[in-house]
Amino acid sequence: MKQYKLIGPITQLISLETIKTKGSVKDQDLTIIEKAGILIEGEKIHTIGLFSDLKEKADKNTTEIIELRTDYVCTPGFIDAHTHICFSGSRANDYAMRNAGKSYLEIAKAGGGIWDTVTQTRKATMQELSGGIVKRANTLLKNGITTVEVKSGYGLSVEEELKMLRAIKNARPETKTDLITTCLAAHMLPKDYTGNHKEYLEEISTTLFPVLKEEKLANRIDAFIEQSAFSPSHIYPYFEKAKQMGFDITVHADQFTAGGSEVAVKVKAISADHLEASTDTEIEMLANSNVVSVALPGASIGLGCSFTPARKILDAGGALAIASDWNPGSAPMGDLLMQACVLGTFEKLSNAEVLAGITSRAAAALNLKDRGKLVSGMLADFNLFPTNSVHEIFYHQGKLVPSQVWKRGVLVS
Repeated sequence: MKQYKLIGPITQLISLETIKTKGSVKDQDLTIIEKAGILIEGEKIHTIGLFSDLKEKADKNTTEIIELRTDYVCTPGFIDAHTHICFSGSRANDYAMRNAGKSYLEIAKAGGGIWDTVTQTRKATMQELSGGIVKRANTLLKNGITTVEVKSGYGLSVEEELKMLRAIKNARPETKTDLITTCLAAHMLPKDYTGNHKEYLEEISTTLFPVLKEEKLANRIDAFIEQSAFSPSHIYPYFEKAKQMGFDITVHADQFTAGGSEVAVKVKAISADHLEASTDTEIEMLANSNVVSVALPGASIGLGCSFTPARKILDAGGALAIASDWNPGSAPMGDLLMQACVLGTFEKLSNAEVLAGITSRAAAALNLKDRGKLVSGMLADFNLFPTNSVHEIFYHQGKLVPSQVWKRGVLVS
């Protein structure tokens, strides 16, 4: 016999059912269901509607009715579509040097930067890495993030990348948050690698990619296209091989210099992330493609640099998701909602655009079609905020957190 849960009445339920993936969104475009109810069957949403109607129709023998006694606003579970929460160590010294006026290259020459984290992550055991992932994922979960993308990229050898990717896989059963794994072995050319960029990428694609498929460690391949990492000419063959093997592609693009977004469009990547250096040319190119632009305001805050031109991307008709980029170097905060609210303030985004950026459009950035909206058949991932208006969530800039977080039909926080 099927078992159901009915939750309500919810003061405002924001389903995002009618919000498209691309283009600007006004707040009045949000469909707000008042006095709403969510009928859950197993892990999925069975019905969204008026709580009173659903309660009247409910079979009391098969339905657990959970009545809410105070005001709540319900949103889809948040999705953080770009993080690096598999790491070891700290880069607090980098942060201090950066604020003291040191440049990215000066910090790297002083022993900081990505290679510092690579060194510390290589020293960590797989169990230590898994424990760190679980701890950070659970922190995100309390703030309403029910799906988290997690990258490798601090191993930078076949053996060490496998350690990271297996650590992510081992962490999955230990947290209620869904972890979506991305292989970022092309984060930078390892300092201890004796060959050139082409030889390193050939080794990774030939040796590592088959193991990813065999052990089901990841279905997404990422690369950092930048002067300090890999050029477009290096990356095209790497991405083509990944596509031939059935991997989804995402790109660290246009963070300091433009060029990566063009690669993302040409290889039909799922997303292009960062884009702080994108000009009108790149914005138009992205808007005319199906590539989801992912803004990472946490990196802008951490580095003290400009934000992704989110307003221009939306006005051009592009798709915009927002993610935290939680990492030990440029974005150590890991507070998705706060960062999204700050981006909204500086880029003049509507609350609807911010919400879509961390729910439905973030799902699109991960090529996930079963979450990000509250509609029949989707996963029952949702947040209940203790307020009577959706606008209060953004007004408090991340300080108003959910009272209840539901994941796959279960109250988890």
